[in-house]
Amino acid sequence: MSAPPSPMLAQWFAAKADHPDALLFFRMGDFYELFFEDAEKAAAALDIALTSRGEHAGHPIPMCGVPVVNHEPYLARLIRKGFRVAIVEQTMTPVEAKRAKVKGPLPRAVVRIVTPGTVTEDAILDGARSNWIVASNGAALAWLDLSTGTFGVRMAAGPTLAAALAARDPSELLVPDTLLADPLFAEWRDRMLALPGPRFGTESGRRALEAAYGVATLDALGAFSEDELAVAGALVEYVRATQGGALPRLAPLAREADGTTMAIDAATRRSLGLDPSAPDGLLGAIDRTVTAAGARLLASRLATPSTLRPVIEARLDAAGFFVADAACRARVRAALKGAPDMARALARIGLGRGSPADLGAIRDGLATARAVAAALAEAALPRPPLVAAAEAALDPAPALAERLARALVPRPPVRPGEGGAIAAGFDAALDRARGLRDDSRRVIAAREGELRAATGIGALKIRHTAQLGYFLEVPEAAGLRLRANPPPALAGLTHRQTMAGTMRFTTEELAALDRRIVEAAAEAEAREAEILGELAAAVRAEADGIAACAEALAGLDLAAATAELAERDAWVRPEITEDTRFVVEAGRHPVVEAAVRKAGGSFVANGVDLSPGSRVWLVTGPNMAGKSTFLRQAAILAVLAQAGLYVPAAAARLGIVDRVFSRVGAADDLARGRSTFMVEMVETAAILNQATARSLVILDELGRGTATWDGLALAWAVLEAIHDRLRCRALFATHFHELTALAPRLPELRLARLRVKEWRGEVVFLHEVEEGAADRSYGLHVARLAGVPREVVARAQTVLSALEERARALAPLAEELPLFAARPPAASAQPDELRRILAETDPDDLSPREAHALLVRLKALAG
Repeated sequence: MSAPPSPMLAQWFAAKADHPDALLFFRMGDFYELFFEDAEKAAAALDIALTSRGEHAGHPIPMCGVPVVNHEPYLARLIRKGFRVAIVEQTMTPVEAKRAKVKGPLPRAVVRIVTPGTVTEDAILDGARSNWIVASNGAALAWLDLSTGTFGVRMAAGPTLAAALAARDPSELLVPDTLLADPLFAEWRDRMLALPGPRFGTESGRRALEAAYGVATLDALGAFSEDELAVAGALVEYVRATQGGALPRLAPLAREADGTTMAIDAATRRSLGLDPSAPDGLLGAIDRTVTAAGARLLASRLATPSTLRPVIEARLDAAGFFVADAACRARVRAALKGAPDMARALARIGLGRGSPADLGAIRDGLATARAVAAALAEAALPRPPLVAAAEAALDPAPALAERLARALVPRPPVRPGEGGAIAAGFDAALDRARGLRDDSRRVIAAREGELRAATGIGALKIRHTAQLGYFLEVPEAAGLRLRANPPPALAGLTHRQTMAGTMRFTTEELAALDRRIVEAAAEAEAREAEILGELAAAVRAEADGIAACAEALAGLDLAAATAELAERDAWVRPEITEDTRFVVEAGRHPVVEAAVRKAGGSFVANGVDLSPGSRVWLVTGPNMAGKSTFLRQAAILAVLAQAGLYVPAAAARLGIVDRVFSRVGAADDLARGRSTFMVEMVETAAILNQATARSLVILDELGRGTATWDGLALAWAVLEAIHDRLRCRALFATHFHELTALAPRLPELRLARLRVKEWRGEVVFLHEVEEGAADRSYGLHVARLAGVPREVVARAQTVLSALEERARALAPLAEELPLFAARPPAASAQPDELRRILAETDPDDLSPREAHALLVRLKALAG
């Protein structure tokens, strides 16, 4: 029978039993220690040494650890690798435990569970990106950024749910355990956490929200469906459980109504480069903000472009204000530069984890707001609504701002308990305690000189350790003389230690001095902690105003950044309409243009008109001519415009788009058993099943993943469906030149091609779009450019010539093959004959056998 675990190990086992899916950071002195399998996993993930400590059940206990004062980088690496970490802290100091007569190890408890969606540390978070934790029950969606308190909810099911999830790209996704295998969540399977179904109850959700907001009823927040209450409440309760019962300040729960934002599925986001973390994505190419909060707001608007014209116009008006007043824009951007992240500092303070540096961030953020207000005050132009509202929010708590400015040193420490955060002169009691502590240190130095003179020992020193307190240290020979004949100046001389060549002594005087210094230092530390707590409470009391101020600064930063981009890169304000026009003059792809400009070139602009009468463009042309860039830039301009940004074009008149679909590029999904062609068909099916007349569709090379005739037939049928049934705006690029035969039959189909020029046997890609159809794809030329051996290219040219000659001998497809007729072939039977048979038939007189025979006859007549 194995021996029971030690008391300390029993604490570890108890905490692990409560949190079996988390690694335990178990506080032991100055280290967070990990044991058993936790240690093995963490050591491998962090590349740190795995050791052992004692035994359990006859085996050494694996162990590793990280220092408490520098644990955040280690925590960040574990969280990024998908681990959950439970922080187990000592809940009493040794002094408190002694006073409470606690026997055994210091009491410990889990004070926080760190998960990918609940981190608040700047060392782990991306300052320019929101960190969403999302909950869904399959019918509604709630999302929360714990680091800022932003909180929203909406109804969402099926494809709408998939698009809404893609917009938030959650770090962590909570679902009922009954939905763990639901294919709707497959895209985020590695970020999912299944919770028991009862956690998603409507009434429990209502109670959780009422408790979070401290209200007796949610009526003041708005009207929410039962599903919305369920997911929002489940999210709040999960956050509370991970934060040791605490919650940050939550923004009022915002309900996003269906159809108020542009729906963009995950595949389209990847295709258009809308992921904020994409290295060559849209955000990186256009971000001119100067604050982290402004960058997050830009990413949020790109993720959820509005479909409400008043919202879009208000955002464009704010940017237009700064376009019109360049001097004001420069002043505001200069004032904002280097501004701290007030929203995230406020969240940590709200959770009780704020540091002196976070209080400093609030102080400096409020000072930034005053500077921005002063910069705006000099502007003569009338303020549009968003700018006026932001300006009114820039001085939320003047008394608190003044108090923080007086209380804090210029650079408060990052870690609580370091001391030195409160400025001299702010608090008399703190100054007295510090004075006694510091004067005592000067007394020590003076007393050391006096004792050297009194004893004649020039090497005498007064030193300090935690074990001995203050003591005398002298050479060993001198120490022997002191022991034999202690002078009057060293009353109560007591030998404590003999070291290599030295001896250590304490005296009654030094013991008393040590007590005074320790008490003064403890008093100063306690008083500083008390003041910091009072300041944090004062910040929490003004949290709503501070949060509104932080939001206002972010909005002004984004508006000014939009104007800066417009002026420097020749972007224009789009005209937003309620109809379905889509006209862009000399449009440009912002990401490609930035890359071309960096390489010293210039981007070739192209226009497009997908307005009624020319809703669908069939784009042909060779590879490398720029078809994909042309298609993507149209979709990106729609996203930019409805995000409330200016667009890279000479002019743009855009009818609001409800959904954007992009089927561009080739990729497989082998983990889910999908080939490249299957992925292509799944994405095409989504377009055909979900697009509306207000949608924008871009399709490139549909059907290339299968046999030529299969691919051509699919492309033909899809193009007809887009034109006839969906009636949406679309750009359809293809190498199937046979599709151009549809132009006379589809009245709103327009043909466009990418221009090329042949010069001395070479092909020059001009990247210009013009009316008409390309006559060939120049694939062999591209193969030669790619380095395909010359003999292979030559043989391909021979084969191509033979195939083209054979094709010329064939009759046109539309005439020979019913498959390629613009409409299904007519029935072979005469309509009058069918009508005669049906008129002569009385259904009530037919036996089952006679009915079957009649159906067989009708089918035969219909061919």
